Order: sequence, then C-alpha cells, then structure tokens
Amino acid sequence: MTQLQPRLGARDIAVAGLMNLLWGMNIIAVKMAVNEIPPLTAALLRQAIVLMVCLSWLRIVPGRMRELLAFGVMTGGLYFLVINLSMAVATNVGALAIAGQLGVPFAMLLAVVILKERIHKYRIAGVAMSLLGVGILVFDPEVAREIPGIALTALASLIWAGSSLIQRNLRGVPVLSMYAWVGLLGVAILAPVALVFEPEGIRSIPHLPLHSLGWVAFSAIGSTIIGHGSMSWLLQRHPVASVTPLTLAAPVLSVVFASLFFHTPLTPLMILGGIVALAGVAIVTIRSARVGENRA
Repeated sequence: MTQLQPRLGARDIAVAGLMNLLWGMNIIAVKMAVNEIPPLTAALLRQAIVLMVCLSWLRIVPGRMRELLAFGVMTGGLYFLVINLSMAVATNVGALAIAGQLGVPFAMLLAVVILKERIHKYRIAGVAMSLLGVGILVFDPEVAREIPGIALTALASLIWAGSSLIQRNLRGVPVLSMYAWVGLLGVAILAPVALVFEPEGIRSIPHLPLHSLGWVAFSAIGSTIIGHGSMSWLLQRHPVASVTPLTLAAPVLSVVFASLFFHTPLTPLMILGGIVALAGVAIVTIRSARVGENRA
C-alpha cells in the first residue's frame, strides 16, 4: 500500500492543475453537446463512451456490489439525466456552475441526516454561506430566467451528494472499475429513457458530425475518466485534507470559461453569489477533510 505523503510535489500540483482545468472546461463541452444533440441522447452517448473506455476493468468486486450498483445508478444514470436537462434549458451556464456548488453542503447535510454525523459551528456556517450564495442569484434580473436550470442543477447536486456518501464505501476499488459500472448502468438507464422521449435523437446518432461527438467525448474521457482518475491518484498518495482543497479552483474556472466562451454576463450579484457560495464550500470542504483525517 502506498504511504501517504502530506507534502504535495511538483508532479502532484501539475496533476491537480490538469484536473481542475478539465473540470472547468467541461461546462463548455456539456453545453455545446446539448446544443447540438438532444440532452438525454447526449447523456447516453457520454456513458457509452465511458463504458467503452473502461470496459476491460468491468468486474465483480466481492462485498462491494451493492454500493457499486447504487453508485452507478445515481452517478451514471440519474445525475447525468438531470444535469444535461439543466444545461439544455439554460442560457447563462455560469449561474449553473455556481448552483452546482450545492453538492458539497448537500453531502454534509445528508451525512448528518443519514449517517448521524455531528457538525459544529464552522461547517454549519459553511453550509449556510453556500446556500446564501446560490440564493443571491435569484435576485439577479440577468439570472432570473435561469431558475428552471438552477432548480435542475440543485436536484443534480442532491443526487451527486447522495452518490458521494455511497462512494465512501468504495475506497480501494480501482477508479476505472467504478466508472465501468457507472458507464454500464448509465447506458442501461438512459437508453430506454432516450428511446421513449428522444426517438429522433437516437435515430440521428449515426449521422452526428464528428465535432458534436467530440464535445461528448471530451466530457466522457477528459472530465469523467481523466479528471476523476486524477483525483483518485492524488487521494492514494496524499491525505484527504491535502487534496480536497485543490478542487476549489474548478468552479471558478467553470464560471470564467463559460463567460468567455458564451459571452454571457458576469453581473455584480453573480460575482457576489459566487464568492459567498465558494467561501462556504471551502469552509465545508477543508473542515470536513480535517475531521476525516483526525478520525483516520
């Protein structure tokens, strides 16, 4: 077993930088994909690519299959179904990137409700700041039209939070094995849903231009496999408390990239809401990581 090293080296920082860059750019890829491909079909194609890349790692993991199946259903099926719909109905996806930060406080609240974890004042304050930051967006006239997308993103964040609790019991399972099951169950769930609600989209798959498939492939390989694989690699080498703060750059990059690429406005209220939400997420992330290390 690899011994954990508290200090991050130059290679670790480079890997973390690549991970944040891929996650930050992914918002562009997902939005472009659902602009050119019906959202459920795009989600199906993404999971099909993940499955093809990770298929050789698909295997039964004794004692972990209940968690693996639940993780695959939630992450591969439900999450991508909802998040692609949110992208399809939104124009200013930067607002969705801010709303997407609700996943961290939602995970904290689910841990309290389901796992009976105890949290103290700092993490309570972090959760409150995260919710306040997203709530500020509602008062921005430029973002008001994005309420359906923000609501769907909040639902997707709740699904992600639930899957993150399940993932706690998957430590030691190779990340490519995990995502082979994510891809398989994602395809199993999304294929019939897309066939029912987007039959024209399914029929159009053989005729899709390469650039449209390229956006989907970037999300599948860049964000899911390389991005999450990098996170797993870092966690195998360093304590959680050293690694989790490194992910905080991703939402900032998402908002900036979305604004630059789609020429959507970054209003003062969006900036304020983003700063407040990210500060809350940072508090929850760092304090939770330290608590986890103290228990280890």
